[in-house]
Order: sequence, then structure tokens, then C-alpha cells
Amino acid sequence: MGAGYQQAVLEITNPQTFGSVRGAVEAAFSAARVADFLKSVERAGLRIREFEAVLRLGKLGAATPAEYLQLENGDQGQIREFYLASLEKVAPDLRQRFFKLYAYY
Repeated sequence: MGAGYQQAVLEITNPQTFGSVRGAVEAAFSAARVADFLKSVERAGLRIREFEAVLRLGKLGAATPAEYLQLENGDQGQIREFYLASLEKVAPDLRQRFFKLYAYY
């Protein structure tokens, strides 16, 4: 009864492509690039949580949308979840600077 929530471990069906897409997300949210990434999302008039739109417009790299489409549904879901978890880890001062990207209105 004391055990907390544990996320199920899903097997990746296409590890190479999954790694490439995950790497693009990691790179976008890296300390060195996150401010530029947020700025490009802002210039495009998107919200940060609109993963598919951010992806489609190439904000995660030009090749990433095609690679993402090669993934199975389960792998795509894990990438979306990873993306959403990554955007929540952005430093509070940067999140405040890009408040409109993070706002829910």
C-alpha cells in the first residue's frame, strides 16, 4: 500500500529513430539552447505545450518531424511525454521571461 505511482516501462520499437527524436528534444531544452528555442517558439506565435505544432514547424530540427512520423504510436506518446516533462524543467526565471508561452489562457 505504501508504493507510489510507477510509470509503466514500454519497449521502444524503433530505438534508433526514437533516440534521434529524443535527442532533438534534449538539445532544444539544453541549458545552452533553451532560451533560443523558446524565443523561436514565441516568434512563431505558438504555445510551448503545442508539441505537434512546434514539431511540424521544425522548431526541434528540420528532420525531426519526419523521424517522429516513423515512430509507432507508443513511441510517439513517450516522446510527447518527454517533451512535456522537459518544458516543465525549464528554470523559473526563463519561464517567467517567456510567460506567454507557458500561460494557459
